[in-house]
Amino acid sequence: MMFNEISNACVKCGKCIPTCPIYKIKKDELHNPRGFLELLSAYNKGEILYNDDLKNVFDSCFLCTNCTEICPFDLKVDKAIMDFRHKNFHKSLSLYKKIILFFLRNRKVLDFVAKLGYIFEPCIFKIQDKNLRMKSKINTPFIKKDRLIPSFSKKSFLNSSANFIDNQGEKTIGFFVGCLQNYFYDESAKAVLKIAKKLKINIDLLKEQNCCAVAHFFSGDFKSVEKLAKKNIEYFEKKLENLDAIIISEATCSSMIRKDYEYFFNSINQEEWAKRAKKISSKIYLATEYFYHNTSLKELLNKQKKTNFIVTYHDPCHSKKTQGIFKEPRELLKNNFILKEMHESDSCCGFGGINTQINLYNESLKIASKKALDIKETKAHFVSAECSACRMQISNSLEKEKIETIFKHPLELIAMMID
Repeated sequence: MMFNEISNACVKCGKCIPTCPIYKIKKDELHNPRGFLELLSAYNKGEILYNDDLKNVFDSCFLCTNCTEICPFDLKVDKAIMDFRHKNFHKSLSLYKKIILFFLRNRKVLDFVAKLGYIFEPCIFKIQDKNLRMKSKINTPFIKKDRLIPSFSKKSFLNSSANFIDNQGEKTIGFFVGCLQNYFYDESAKAVLKIAKKLKINIDLLKEQNCCAVAHFFSGDFKSVEKLAKKNIEYFEKKLENLDAIIISEATCSSMIRKDYEYFFNSINQEEWAKRAKKISSKIYLATEYFYHNTSLKELLNKQKKTNFIVTYHDPCHSKKTQGIFKEPRELLKNNFILKEMHESDSCCGFGGINTQINLYNESLKIASKKALDIKETKAHFVSAECSACRMQISNSLEKEKIETIFKHPLELIAMMID
C-alpha cells in the first residue's frame, strides 16, 4: 500500500495524534500522523507542490511507528512518509547527508575515516569523562557543539577481532555488529563475545557484512538500500548454510534486516528478493531474544549473585513495536539486578535518524529531556536498551539534565555478572 492509498484509507479518527512525538512538541495539525496523511493526499493529487516547507514537515517524522501501533486500520504512516522521501530524495539531499550516506555505503572508506577520526580526535573534540564520551569543539549540521557523543575506537571492532572464534561449542552463530557498535560502542560487541564464550557458542564475525542500510531507507535512498540489502542477503544465505543463526545486538539493524528488507523488495516489485529476505529472516534474531530462547543464559545468571544496582529499561521503537521484543532483555536482567520500570518505557527517545539530527536537533532534545526525567524518577543506577542510537540520544539527554544514571547495553550488564 503506497502513500496515496494509505492517505485515502485514513478515517481521521485522531487516535494516533496523542502518541506522536513531534506533535507533543509542535502541537499543530500539520505535525502529526493525520496531518501528514492529509498533506500526502494533497501532494499526490497535485494540489500542493514539493518545496522546503513540505520537506521539513515530512522530515519531522521520527518513524517511531507509535501511530501504526494504535491505528485501528494498521495504516503504515511511516512507510508512506519513507515513500515520499524516496520520490523526492535527490531534491532533499544536502551535502552533509550525502557524505554520511556515502560513508555508510562504503565500509572500507568508513574504516579509513574512523582511523583518521581517532588520530585527530583531540583537535576537534574534547573528552568529557572517564567513559570516553566527548563534545565537538566546532558546530556542524550533524554534530552540534554541545552534543555528547562516544569517542572513536582506535580500531573498529571487526578489524580488531578474529574472523572466527572457536569456543569449543556445538553451536556456531554469526554476529552482525552494526555500524555504531563497530566504530564507537565496541564494549557492547565485546559483551556478546564474552557471553558466547561462557555459553560455549562459536562465533563467526561475518567480516564481509555491510551496513544494514537503515539510514538510507529512512532517508529515501532506495538505490543504496537495494545494493546493500542484496549484498547482505547473498552473504547471509551462504553463511547460514553452516550457521545455527545470526544474531544482531542492535534493534534498528535487526528490524531493518528481519522486517524491512522483505517490505522494501515487495514495494519495488522484486518478489524473488522479497522471498529470499523472508527466508533468511527466520534465522536472524535480536541478541537478547536469541540468548533467552535458545541458550542456557538465564539458568547461568540464576546461579550468579544478585546485586543492589537498579536498572530501568527503555524499549527501542524498533524492538518492541516492530519486532515484539521487550520481555527477553528484562527477564535476563532481573536475575541479577533490581528492575524498575520507568513511565512510558516504550516512548520514543527522539533520535530519529539523519534528518532529525541535522534539521530537528532542538526538537529531539525536548523529547529526550522527557525521557531523561522519566529515568531520573526511577533512581536507577543504569538505564539499558538494545540500541546504540537510543544510547547516544539518551546519554546526551542525561548529561544535559545532570542526571548520573549510566547507559549500558543489556548484554554489557549481563556480561558483568558472568566473570
